[in-house]
Amino acid sequence: MSDTLHLVCPHCHAVNRVPSAKLNYHPNCGQCHRALFEAHPLELTAATFDKHLAHSGIPLLVDFWAPWCGPCRMMAPAFEQAASLLEPNVRLVKVNTEIEQAVAARYAIRSIPTLTLFSNGREVARQAGAMGAQDIVRWVQSVA
Repeated sequence: MSDTLHLVCPHCHAVNRVPSAKLNYHPNCGQCHRALFEAHPLELTAATFDKHLAHSGIPLLVDFWAPWCGPCRMMAPAFEQAASLLEPNVRLVKVNTEIEQAVAARYAIRSIPTLTLFSNGREVARQAGAMGAQDIVRWVQSVA
C-alpha cells in the first residue's frame, strides 16, 4: 500500500485521498463529510461502479446478484456481515445484474451469485455460488 489511498465516497461519490495510516480511524469524505465506510455493501450503478473501480485504492469485492435469485437472497445477509468484517481494507459492493446488464456482460457473469475481487481496477479472483460470511472473508483473505 502506498502512503495515500484514493477512496470513493459511498454517498456523494467524490474521490478522497486518505493516508493509509488513517484508514482504520473512520475517515470521512472531504466533500460531504459523511463516513467513507459504514460496514455494509454499496449498491452500485454502471456509472458509480466504473468510478469505484477506477479510483479505489483498496480491493473491491463485487457481489453480482439479481432480486429473483434465491441463492442471492440467501447470501445477502452473509455479504452484509462480511462487509463489517472486511472494511476498511476491502470495499464490498453489489451490482444488480437485472438492472446493470451491461456491467454483468462486460465481466462475463454467467451465474449468480458471483463474487469478483478487483484490485487496482483489474479482476484478480472470482467465485460463483452462495457463501457464508466467514467463507467470504476466508476466500478474500486467501486471494487478496
